[in-house]
This record gives sequence, C-alpha cells and structure tokens, in this order.
Amino acid sequence: MKGILLAGGRGRRLYPLTLGVCKQLLPIFDKPMVYYPLSVLMHAGIQEILIISTPEELIRFKNLFRDGAHLGLSIEYLEQPFPQGIAQSLIIGAEFIGKESIALILGDNIFYGHSLPHLFQPYLKLQEGAVIFGYQVQDPERYGVLVFDESHRVKDIIEKPSPSSPSRYAVTGLYFYDNEAPAIAKRLKPSARGEYEITDINKIYLQRQQLQVHLLDRGFAWLDTGTHDSLQKASLYVQALQERQGIKIACLEEIAYQQSFISLEQLKRLSEEALPSEYGQYLQQLYS
Repeated sequence: MKGILLAGGRGRRLYPLTLGVCKQLLPIFDKPMVYYPLSVLMHAGIQEILIISTPEELIRFKNLFRDGAHLGLSIEYLEQPFPQGIAQSLIIGAEFIGKESIALILGDNIFYGHSLPHLFQPYLKLQEGAVIFGYQVQDPERYGVLVFDESHRVKDIIEKPSPSSPSRYAVTGLYFYDNEAPAIAKRLKPSARGEYEITDINKIYLQRQQLQVHLLDRGFAWLDTGTHDSLQKASLYVQALQERQGIKIACLEEIAYQQSFISLEQLKRLSEEALPSEYGQYLQQLYS
C-alpha cells in the first residue's frame, strides 16, 4: 500500500496566518502540522508516500522532508495547481499509485490513540473496496456526515449538511481505497462548488456495497485544524498529552525507529542533528 498526503488549498479560513505560509506548515505546539498526518501513514507501515501541494509550497515541503530517506521513507512530490477538491489528489497521483491500493490523508488532520497502529492492520492489504472512518463531533455541518438506517448501518453520506444534520458522525480525513479509486475519480463531475468531492467517491463504493465504515471510539482522538479555534485547541491538546505522559506525539524519527525503517545508529545521528533543542534531547532519551 502507498500513501498520499494532500497538503493543498489556500487556507483562507485561517487568514491572515496563511498569508506567508500554508496551513499545513503552521505549528501544532512543537511540530509543523504536517508531521501529524505523515506520522499516521508511518504508523500504518507505509513507506512510499506522495505529498501533493500547491506549486508555491512544494519547495517548503521538499526542504522539510527531502526524499524521506533519513526517515526510511521514499517521498515524492506533485503539484495541485488549483484546489479542486480532495478527490483530485487521486487523479494527480494516479501514476504514483500504479497498481497498488492507497491510503489518502489530509494534511490538516490529527489522529491520536494508543492502539492507532493496530487499527490500520486489517486494511493494509486492501484488495477491493474502500474504508473510511467516522468520528462524533459537535459541528457536523463542517464535514461529510454519515447517515444511518434503523439497523445503524450507513445508508448515505451527506456533504456539509445544513441547517440540521442527520447525525453527528463526521467522515474523517483518512481514507483507504483499492486500486480502482483513481479511475472512479476521473469519472467524477465537479460539484456545485467546482470541486471533485471525495464524498462522491465514497458514495460510489457505498452503492456498490464495497464501503467499510469504522467508527472511532473514545480511545481515539481526531482533530481537524481548519479554523483558528481548532488550531489552538489542537496545540493545547498535544501540549497537555506530551507534558502529562512524557512522550511526543508524531515524532517521526521515533516512529521510523519503532517501525524498523531506520537503525539505532541512524536514530542517533538524527538526534545529534536536532540538538540542542528539546526535541533532540527527547530523541536521545529513546536510546540512552
């Protein structure tokens, strides 16, 4: 399975913070926002990753991650010249995907849970269909929302329902698809807002009875950082957890070592490069 990290868009809801830098490079406490979704793909054991962003921002991501070899990854980059929806990333990345299945994650989504790596294991060899994740939220009108029948099975997905939502379960920004997803995306027509909607792809899999929906329980946290308020809350959440537990969330070097993407010697070199920062000191604690 390969991974796509979509870090596109203009971040207009975060104006003026995003006048000088894209939202995915804004800090979430002590790390750039993009570290968090990348860590999810790494937790899933995915090493071949495509980062899609605007032409102006791609150079920043390349400076941050290079080719990914220092983390035991292979990272490629492609442009999304105009933000035309999440599903467009599957069209842009079709050649990268090749004959593999794909995990697609949005660059402004944060997932956290102790058993997060185990959550993905059943889906890593997905041969047919799609898997999406639902999470209960207070503001479902901002998201694609799951609609359930009397037996609590998903019967529909509604994009940004208004004025009242049929449920409080939002579809998170993490999707697993079989190899047919790019072809499905290419057949989509733009929505009324001129975007290729990921909800339309999910509904096609639902109509085919090939859509699995995994509802995240209270053992997991999902944070969307698309507003000033949610951005601040995400930073406070990460800060509180890290200071309380003495661990770091989305520490890419630590995950790479735990997943055997890199050796102990490579971890030591990375920790030395990060000194004298507190981040570098944390990396040293992993092997001292």
